[in-house]
Amino acid sequence: MLTLVEHFNVVEALHPAADAAGRTSRYVSLKNAHRAWIVVHLDQGNAATVALTPKQATAVAGTGSKVLTAAARIWANEDEAAADALARQADATSFTTSAALKHKRVVFEIEPAAMLDLAGGFDCIAITTGASHAANITEASFYLESRYPAAALPSAIVD
Repeated sequence: MLTLVEHFNVVEALHPAADAAGRTSRYVSLKNAHRAWIVVHLDQGNAATVALTPKQATAVAGTGSKVLTAAARIWANEDEAAADALARQADATSFTTSAALKHKRVVFEIEPAAMLDLAGGFDCIAITTGASHAANITEASFYLESRYPAAALPSAIVD
């Protein structure tokens, strides 16, 4: 039986906060992850777009941070009040929301073997938000699919 807490390590990336200057989430290690999803929620209170960019690093401290090696699969719902369906977007290394004043959700799917510079030691990811407006609130979580499901999954916030 599939259970969320035994198969997925769910880690807070960004706590809900204003995004006037942009932010970088914590980094998580994908050493024990088969695949990862970054789920971003936005409460767009100002008609300023928000750029979202996953990053990779060689350590959870953000060492050597750079953009992904390959494009991620992306889904978005730019009006959560109207529908709950996510629409597939073009694969890319980043996504920018519309300027519409809506509640939004964006999902990035990260496959470490295909999208990270593993040969260069890059096995950690984060999400960054671009400078926007103080009325735009963002928050994000990582969903890390464990290679080895267990009652107690190994921590993803340590190297």
